[in-house]
Amino acid sequence: MLALGGAALCLAFPARANDKLDAGGLSFRDFANVDNGASFARRDPMIAGGPNQIPSRIIGIDNNRGVVRVRLEQIRVTVDLPQGWEATEDWERGVAYSSDKRYRLIVWRVDFEFEGVKDAEHYAATKAGAIKARRPNVKAEARKLEDRAFLVVFENVPKAGGDDEARVVFDLIMPQPGNPKFGVLVTLGVPASDAGRGLNLLALIMKSIRID
Repeated sequence: MLALGGAALCLAFPARANDKLDAGGLSFRDFANVDNGASFARRDPMIAGGPNQIPSRIIGIDNNRGVVRVRLEQIRVTVDLPQGWEATEDWERGVAYSSDKRYRLIVWRVDFEFEGVKDAEHYAATKAGAIKARRPNVKAEARKLEDRAFLVVFENVPKAGGDDEARVVFDLIMPQPGNPKFGVLVTLGVPASDAGRGLNLLALIMKSIRID
């Protein structure tokens, strides 16, 4: 749950209504290593996850677009990813990486009531507040997007092992169509120097997502 010290923290943001993510003219091919989906068959031990990790299921490959369409069965989400990436899943999330591990994506299902929040907006504000309370140097800003989705951008995120610079992390919270009590959280972390391209990629991913 989104709690810190036993209590959820909320953070208010100036959110711009009905904003849209923009791919900036880029396509999945700009992020891809076109290999006919071969990378998704790898079993890379460096991909994080517990003992129940399984490879994602490929349901489509488009070499012209540099895209692999992936089905994450456990969280009932379908999403497009660049060719050359790798993806696995376990009982609670899907995980995907670029070949150099600089771009890292996690997709979760969210039960807003279980998390102690009312909806996607409340979830975005609460998580941002909790992160800032733990890491005061992290800057967080939220945007209200179309289709009742919310984007939270975290800047000055400390680098993890293997990173050569600080990170920017994007949280995209999308309500489940027809049932706003549930949703999907898409977290994309990229090097700070690639923040603009990371946001472009998130726009492509958002457009491709189908939530069952």
